[in-house]
Amino acid sequence: MSHTTTDEPVRKASGATVPVLAFAGIAVAVMQTLLVPVIKDLPQLLDTTPSNATWVMTSTLLSGAVATPIMGRLGDLFGKRRMLIVSLSVMVVGALISAFSDALIPVIVGRTLQGFAMGAIPLGIGLMRDMLPRERLGSAMALMSSSIGVGGGLALPAAALVAQHTDWHALFYGAAGLGVLAIVLTLLVVPESPLRAKGSFDFPGALGLAAGLVLFLLPITKGSDWGWASGTTLGLFAAAAVVLLLWGLMELRVAAPLVDLRTTARREVLLTNLASIMVGVSFYVISLVLPQLLQLPSETGYGLGQSMVVAGLCVAPLGLTMMFTAPVYARLSARYGPRTTLIMGLLIIGIGYAGGLGLMSAAWQTVVTSVLIGAGIGLAYSSLPALIIGAVPASETGAANGLNTLMRSIGTSVSSAVIGMVLANTANDVGGVALPTMQGFRVSFLIATGAVVIGLALAFFLPRRTTGAGVTQLRASSEEEANLARAEQALAGQTPLGVAGERPHGFHGRVLAADGAPVARAKVTLIDRHGRQAGATLSGGDGGYALAVPARGAYVLAARAAGHGPLAHAAVHDGDRPVDLDLSLPDETVRRGLPA
Repeated sequence: MSHTTTDEPVRKASGATVPVLAFAGIAVAVMQTLLVPVIKDLPQLLDTTPSNATWVMTSTLLSGAVATPIMGRLGDLFGKRRMLIVSLSVMVVGALISAFSDALIPVIVGRTLQGFAMGAIPLGIGLMRDMLPRERLGSAMALMSSSIGVGGGLALPAAALVAQHTDWHALFYGAAGLGVLAIVLTLLVVPESPLRAKGSFDFPGALGLAAGLVLFLLPITKGSDWGWASGTTLGLFAAAAVVLLLWGLMELRVAAPLVDLRTTARREVLLTNLASIMVGVSFYVISLVLPQLLQLPSETGYGLGQSMVVAGLCVAPLGLTMMFTAPVYARLSARYGPRTTLIMGLLIIGIGYAGGLGLMSAAWQTVVTSVLIGAGIGLAYSSLPALIIGAVPASETGAANGLNTLMRSIGTSVSSAVIGMVLANTANDVGGVALPTMQGFRVSFLIATGAVVIGLALAFFLPRRTTGAGVTQLRASSEEEANLARAEQALAGQTPLGVAGERPHGFHGRVLAADGAPVARAKVTLIDRHGRQAGATLSGGDGGYALAVPARGAYVLAARAAGHGPLAHAAVHDGDRPVDLDLSLPDETVRRGLPA
């Protein structure tokens, strides 16, 4: 899909842009986790039944699942920074609605609005791709992708401390405060991306996807209450299958779909999204098991008898390790590629869960397990956006990462339902109270290990280099290698440089020698007015080259080839039509600088 630009001036991303975007992601994660310490008390706090109280959590999950791909697409169309601010603003409004109420319905409404903030993660990743130079992109995307885990891990002890010593409404005021701070910092620091996808918003597609996701996720989250074999549960699953099938057929016929299913069906995108579900499953298991193990009374014979706050502190290293893994990921991915780092991350998660089966008898052992699994999840989560970004056009970054984030959410939802069922079915009834057992904890860890094994199998089938749709799999901090690999594929006849039958807006022409002969395999690099590389390609056998531009404006085209001198040519693109420009390389003994 081609893209256009806005008329807004482009501000260069500052050094604070990445921390601010990551802070926005952490604020969203805190919103998701803040009620975990009081979840068992919600029926009493809201004067309702336990079954009704679960809607406080379910509503956030459903709205987040629906909003994530929709906000990603809106960001591609109307500006990622703009939609990021909208997402955070809706979260703040929802938090305040919940903070001012003691009744079930207003709190559910507020929590539903808070779920819309989940779109902040893919929007932040999209902004990073559009603005950052390649040497900063890998670690930045890793930090943004991991922010959901970082915020969740850090929020547990903080929320537990607040819940123990203040009124539970303070949790919502705190979430609103973080949201406001994230909005202010975003307005002050983060520039808007100039990239825009062409086309209109697919409202029927959005409604169809929303209906399908609600019909699918609702029985997953409520199946344990309704009964997995009940008519309601099975009926909703069947309805979800029908609605999503019809939605898919409709999306294939739309010129500008909400989700490009043809792109999603590519091997690299499909396998990455399926692996994301498995990573989501494994991530949530430890968050469900360890806090319960730590807080169970020691009189059970296996409980560790810790307070809510201590339990949160023991699990907090999960998020901290994910945060500190981001720069490590950048170096590993730049050397080995995101496919390899995903495999490494999954292996570490598997080792953590396998070792954790025997590390459940002391609080310090849970800390070791949290650190190990956090490192693996940090690597795995950090790899996912790089794999997705390397497989889709720049104009679809927001929507594609939104869908990938949705896959992680589906994984956590499935994990919550399955592990909840396992713990319930293996619990002991003691005086009318169901106490989880060590058997249930270990079975849960085995399920997580199984998810990791499936994720590894999917990751091994990921191509080492993408061969579809004119893009190549990006290594973090190595966009130049990706563009050149794409050009190599085009020269080999494996994939077109643009969409068949179209000439993408940008610079086109031929690379010629001083005597007018075509120069094959010349490297042509596009440099924007900030001195950053905006594209790179190799000339074909006839000397032809084609480079799309990310935005209208002034550029420098630098060309070089063996046996010829380098050339730097200044040119301007107005964004409306392709610019034909031949590049004539001087003899090797001649040196030509930039035009005055």
